[in-house]
Amino acid sequence: MSWEDNVRRVVPYVAGEQPKDQNVIKLNTNENPYSPSPKVASVIKGFDCDGLRRYPDPDVSALVSALARHHGLDREQVFVGVGSDDVLSMAFLTFFTSGKRILFPDVTYSFYDVWANLYRISFEDQPLDENLCIRKEDYFKENGGIVIANPNAPTGVSSGRAVCEEIVRANPDSVVIIDEAYVDFGGESCVPLIENYDNLLVVQTFSKSRSMAGMRIGYAMGSKKLIKYLNDVKFSFNSYTMSAIAIAAGVASVEDEPYFAQTTAKIIATRERTKKELAKLGFVFPDSKTNFIFAAHRTVPAQEIFEALRAERIYVRHWNKPRIDNYLRISIGTDEEMDRVLAFLKAYLRDK
Repeated sequence: MSWEDNVRRVVPYVAGEQPKDQNVIKLNTNENPYSPSPKVASVIKGFDCDGLRRYPDPDVSALVSALARHHGLDREQVFVGVGSDDVLSMAFLTFFTSGKRILFPDVTYSFYDVWANLYRISFEDQPLDENLCIRKEDYFKENGGIVIANPNAPTGVSSGRAVCEEIVRANPDSVVIIDEAYVDFGGESCVPLIENYDNLLVVQTFSKSRSMAGMRIGYAMGSKKLIKYLNDVKFSFNSYTMSAIAIAAGVASVEDEPYFAQTTAKIIATRERTKKELAKLGFVFPDSKTNFIFAAHRTVPAQEIFEALRAERIYVRHWNKPRIDNYLRISIGTDEEMDRVLAFLKAYLRDK
């Protein structure tokens, strides 16, 4: 017996590659191609660094209030964490303690099973159908909790609010988490359902539509009771999770709605144009409502295209996993970046 016999061993989450070389087209981690709101830059530039010698507000009051106003909720219905990963991890730790299996799709955000294993939570994958959509009936059975990314990652498919509501309604004794990391690109948010279901937790992030992946801001919305339970666990874990600069920058982003609407609209327009061009090149894909496209070529293997793109210094995401090993997840960049990707693919596939 050694100390290593008592180590908690887990298989960690594998993030998308972050190349040190900045002279690449980076379309592998769904980052926003546009800068955050100019108001964010202004706040950071004018931040009084003397304030950093003090602890930040543990209640994150200014940002919680801004988000509550934005979504038409009470402050007590909003929880803020260090990126939605932090929020989701805290939710797993808080709500999934029954010993029953939690449910989530077999093709989805690959951090879910990592957290389940880390916290010793039993889980059961629910297979997506042949069109990579969830089957709501799979979630109408006994469980210890449910997690659904909507729109889904990595498929980009949005299930719609009505489907999510049926699942929430069918599970009054479980907490249902709807992970809306990509909802601002065309999905239908479940936030309006919060007032009707005290077991619904909706999670969103600043990393995608608000261009602030590097700042690490995520948040959850739900009934006052759910949010209180989350805060109780947070304050038993780490009271000062968010920096003062992040709080101020987050408020500035939320308060610049015109810029937010402008940049998300640009990404959606580029995505729709890219869909049409990829289809002409022989790609097939589900209808994405995110800032990426999950595409497979009709004749050329995904691994081959992935390696060819990489050799051209174009980074996309590929998983060597069952059911999705012939797909590439291509984040939406600027129009110029997508034009370069499409031009390369057209030339590469011409003789295939």
